[in-house]
Amino acid sequence: MPAAEQQGHALQALDEEFALFLEEQPSYARTEVIDDLRAREYTRLDAQGHVYLDYTGGGLYAESQLRWHTSLLKNRVLGNPHSLNPTSAAMTRLAEEARRKVLVFFNASPDEYVVIFTPNASGALKLIGEAYPFSEGDHFLLTFDNHNSVNGIREYARARGVATTYVPLVLPETRVDEKELLCMLDELPVDSANGLFAYPAQSNFSGVQHPLEWIEAAQQHGWDVILDAAAFVATNRLDLGRWKPDFVPVSFYKMFGYPTGVGCLLARRDALAKLKRPWFAGGTITVASVQGDKHYLHDSEAAFEDGTLNYLSLPAVEIGLDHLTSVGLEVIHERVRCLTAWLLGRLHDLRHGNGRPVLHIYGPIDTHMRGGTVTMNFYDPDSQFFDHRVVEEEAARDTISLRTGCFCNPGGGELTLGISESELETCFAQPQQRLTLDDFRHCIDGKSTGAVRVSFGIASNFADAYRFVEFASTFTDRQVCA
Repeated sequence: MPAAEQQGHALQALDEEFALFLEEQPSYARTEVIDDLRAREYTRLDAQGHVYLDYTGGGLYAESQLRWHTSLLKNRVLGNPHSLNPTSAAMTRLAEEARRKVLVFFNASPDEYVVIFTPNASGALKLIGEAYPFSEGDHFLLTFDNHNSVNGIREYARARGVATTYVPLVLPETRVDEKELLCMLDELPVDSANGLFAYPAQSNFSGVQHPLEWIEAAQQHGWDVILDAAAFVATNRLDLGRWKPDFVPVSFYKMFGYPTGVGCLLARRDALAKLKRPWFAGGTITVASVQGDKHYLHDSEAAFEDGTLNYLSLPAVEIGLDHLTSVGLEVIHERVRCLTAWLLGRLHDLRHGNGRPVLHIYGPIDTHMRGGTVTMNFYDPDSQFFDHRVVEEEAARDTISLRTGCFCNPGGGELTLGISESELETCFAQPQQRLTLDDFRHCIDGKSTGAVRVSFGIASNFADAYRFVEFASTFTDRQVCA
C-alpha cells in the first residue's frame, strides 16, 4: 500500500476513534481552548512529530512565556537584589511581585504563609530536613508512596535518634489504608514531642491522589505536615485558603516548563518559626561577625534563601503562573481527566491472542482520586515482562517521550513490582561498599526493577493518547527475547 494511502487510513482510524472518545467523554469538548493553545503556543510538538507524555517529569513551556521573559530582560537593567542601588531595587520589586503572585495562585494569605524560593522541590525539602527540630522522642511518619527527596529527610531524623515509620500501601490500587494511618497519627508519643508527617498530594509513581483531609487530621493530633505538591499542582487546584499544610514544596518547571532551576517552599509562618537552621550564608543574616563569633538570622523567608537567588528567572515564574491562570487550571484538569480515563480503559483491554493482558497497570484503573500519571509494565503471552528499557528505546524510535525506572519513588516501586523486604535485605547485606543499579538488577534476578510511565499535561490532546495505545498494541503476541 502506498505511503499516502497508509497515512489516509491512519487518519481515518484516528478520526473514528476520536468520535467514539467524545461519546465516552463528552466534557472533553469543553476543553477545546487547549487545542487552540497547542496550535498557537506549542507548535513545535506537531511540527516535529513529538508525542510528549512526560509531564510528571517536566512540564512544557509556551512560546509566549519565552517572549515575555526575554523582552523583559532585553528592556530592563536588573542587578543582584541584595542592595539598594537602582538596578537592585528594580529586581527586588520583580522578585517580591513573583513572591506575591505565588501566594495569589495558591490562595495563600500572606499573613499565614511565606514563599521561600529554592532551586526545586528537592531543595525545599532539604531545608525542612536540615532545620526541623528533631530530638530524641520525636517521630517522622511518612507513606511508602513518597519521592526520594522526602525519603531523604529520614537521614536527618535518624542522625538525631528519631524514629522513622512508613505507612504501607495496599494493593492493587496502591492506596494507603486510611484506618491504619489514623491509628498511627494517634500515636505521637508525648504532648511535647515533635511529629513530622509527610505524604504526596499525588503519587509520581501511580498517579494516586491521597486525601487532603489528612492534613487537618494529622495537625489535630499534633503533627506538622509536609504536603509534597510537586506532581499535583500542574493539573489540580491546591487552595491553601481551604487546606493548611505546614510545608508545601513545589517545582515550577513541573507546572509550566520554564524556568528550570527555581522552585519554592510555601511554609506556614508558625511552622517556619520552629525550624532551626544549622548554618548561615550570604543573604540569610542581618549581622554576622568573625571577631564576635556570632550571627543573627533574618526573620521569615530571607533566613532560608541561601546566597543569591536565581533572580533573573523569578519574573518568569510570574509569567508562567499567569499562563496557567489564563488557560484555566480547571480546564487543564478536565482535559487530563478525560484522556486518562480513555487511556486506562484502552490499555486495560489490550489482550494477547491467549487472553492474557499485554500490560499490568499499577494503581487505579479509573479516574477516582487519581491524576494523569499512568504507570505500567508490558508482558508477553507467557506473562514474561519486557525490560522497561527496551520499551523506552522503542518508544523513542516512534518519537514518543515517556519515562521508565522507579521515578525516585522506591516505596511505590518495591510494592508494585513485588520486591520483598527479605530480598532487599539480602541485596543490601552484600559486602560491596557501593551498590550499582546493575548489581541490584542481578540481585533480584527474575523481577522487573522498574516500570513505564506516561503522563498528560497542559498541551496534551487525544492524538497523543491514541498514538501511545497504537504503540502499546505492537506488543500484542510478541515474545520476550531469551
